Amino acid sequence: MDRFRELQVFIKVAETGGFAAAARLLAMSPPAVTRAVSALEARLNVRLLVRTTRSVRLTENGRRLLADGRSVLNALEQAEEAVGGSPQAPRGHIRITAPVLFGCHVVAPVLGAFLDQFTDVTAETLFVDRVVNVVEEGLDVAIRIGDLPDSSLTAIRVGSVCRVVAGAPAYFEEHGVPEHPSDLVNHRLINPLAFGRRISWIFEQNRKPIVFESEARLALNTNDAILELLRGGWGISRLLSYQVATGVRNGTLMTVLDAFRPTPVPVHVVHPEGRIASAKVRALVDFLVENLRRDEILQMA
Repeated sequence: MDRFRELQVFIKVAETGGFAAAARLLAMSPPAVTRAVSALEARLNVRLLVRTTRSVRLTENGRRLLADGRSVLNALEQAEEAVGGSPQAPRGHIRITAPVLFGCHVVAPVLGAFLDQFTDVTAETLFVDRVVNVVEEGLDVAIRIGDLPDSSLTAIRVGSVCRVVAGAPAYFEEHGVPEHPSDLVNHRLINPLAFGRRISWIFEQNRKPIVFESEARLALNTNDAILELLRGGWGISRLLSYQVATGVRNGTLMTVLDAFRPTPVPVHVVHPEGRIASAKVRALVDFLVENLRRDEILQMA
């Protein structure tokens, strides 16, 4: 088996997390996949994968080869496209990550439309409320909400969202509408568990920060749970504008203290391959950028 094919097999095993799954996608037998990876490890004289009866995980050398190997294969693909004189049609499997609610309400419909247009592409998502290491977890594209640290990832800004204080109209009818951040001391406050019960919400007025600090009555570990309590009128919380957009549109939620909103939070589409991205990644990134920039949820801030 040639060196490029060994590399392709290794990458597919790393991306799928198993030899059998990689074999199905590559139309190979599981023993052939195992032999290819073993031959690659023997030639490089390093262990790339740690195999157990239940899982396959990358070693440090494996993570490095996964990142570099993708770049090598993508460069080969681009070279073939250049020689052929026409771009290669997007095909293959692609993995994308985004925060949970953003993924469900914004990314999933766009991804469905993308797959309708590019029928030779398959996809899977990882919607989680944590910053995912794109390279280590074998992901092709990520949606990042917030300021980006310096990294080798290519980032394209598609819009921004705001931090807003929200609750049900019925709650504000009973407890009053806060006119200033300091008024929040008189309200039932819900905080995302990731920040603990200690509240430190930053607002702005005339470009000067206003910090409100207090203890939350309740800290919940999912935004879905927070939204459920907000809609039920139990209390108020501070979330990102896209997370409450549906409730605001249908009247089950309303935002307050809008005059004190802090600087908007940027939203980016990021991917690790830069100018040598594969055809499928380039196509998905272009599709996401075009559609997300048209989404009013990301242009309200």
